[in-house]
Amino acid sequence: MSGQLELELGAQSNESNKYKKVSDFDMYQKVALTTAIYPREQAIIYPTLGLTGEAGEVANKVKKIIRDGSNFKDEKLVSEIKAEIGDCLWYIAVLASDFDIKLSDIANTNLIKLENRKENNTIRGSGDKR
Repeated sequence: MSGQLELELGAQSNESNKYKKVSDFDMYQKVALTTAIYPREQAIIYPTLGLTGEAGEVANKVKKIIRDGSNFKDEKLVSEIKAEIGDCLWYIAVLASDFDIKLSDIANTNLIKLENRKENNTIRGSGDKR
């Protein structure tokens, strides 16, 4: 990877530390956990269902923008979608915690996967193993 994103993220040559500044996700995750009040016996299930619901809310708001011919730059709509995406992020953070996975590890692994797909010209298409 090269360019502005590499400069902003402080990418290093060591693959495991490539996107080190993404570790800010870990602080978010720690704080998010302080607000996770669901029963521990519902770990994994509760945040999975919540994530599904919140992602559906994002999709529903985008659908209404398309249906109503609204402007994607409308501040009110963007603010509402931002809030729903934030709810998705919370559920992702606590779900990852239920699996003992750091958000920074998820972000780092995902960026490496996408970079490899880009280099292999497989960024388009479908399937997990491209």
